[in-house]
Amino acid sequence: CDLALAGGVNLIWSPNHFVAFSKNGMLSPQGESKAFDQGADGYVRGEGGAVLLLKPLARALADGDPIHGVIRGIGVNHGGRTNSLTVTNPQAQAELIAGVIREAGVAPDSISYIEAHGTGTPLGDPIEIAGLKQAFSRLYAEAGRTPLAGQCGVGSVKTNIGHLEGAAGVA
Repeated sequence: CDLALAGGVNLIWSPNHFVAFSKNGMLSPQGESKAFDQGADGYVRGEGGAVLLLKPLARALADGDPIHGVIRGIGVNHGGRTNSLTVTNPQAQAELIAGVIREAGVAPDSISYIEAHGTGTPLGDPIEIAGLKQAFSRLYAEAGRTPLAGQCGVGSVKTNIGHLEGAAGVA
């Protein structure tokens, strides 16, 4: 297609999810999301929404549009076998990440920043980093290169605005 709108909205209308997520120890008792921080103790729910206009790169260039990002590849998989619904599998994450980067034809050393899921949970964040490390280790090995320390930043907007749940992908 020539144009597409992709968006999401999260509004918190009821306390029911707060209660359920709190009972499961998912929410930060301090009300602060601290992605990839030693003090991470859970995530914070947030409200918001966004809509992105997507169009082919050649058309955006021809139209003189400001380009804020280029999607070179996409992928989806199952979280892998784990002991709980809230725990992901770093091997499954690594396979997905490495596969998408390979398919997109992107060199691992050309990636300078990763906007991660990074909810700020003491279990989830280390698993996500482990998956990223595995993926990039494989990609660098395949390319016959050695990664440089500090070459790629990792962050999460959730630390600033909370987890927008249904709108997290466009946030």
